[in-house]
Amino acid sequence: MSTNNKSNIPYAQREQGYREKALKMYPWVCGRCAREFSGKRLSELTVHHKDHNHDNNPEDGSNWELLCLYCHDNEHSRYTDSQYQTAPRPGADLGPKTTFKAFANLGDLLKGKQD
Repeated sequence: MSTNNKSNIPYAQREQGYREKALKMYPWVCGRCAREFSGKRLSELTVHHKDHNHDNNPEDGSNWELLCLYCHDNEHSRYTDSQYQTAPRPGADLGPKTTFKAFANLGDLLKGKQD
């Protein structure tokens, strides 16, 4: 079991503490897909940290939201993907600039044939 550098409390124990608080504070509904959970399926509802910092656990629960396993995995995948993508630059999708002009001398060629 790993421990947090800020405290000597193992992660699983910390997670259990804020999970219990979040389940008491919020309705047992996924914040993304709106599925309801109860009974044995309640274990499929997870606590997601909005800022992705598992050490940020304010008592009012403002950094938490309840997500089902699928939406939670999707959220973390999107977050991971966004770290590897760069912001698009205006005009980046237009391709490389070309300097060759195929018809640049067409006027001169046409004039030469008419002479």
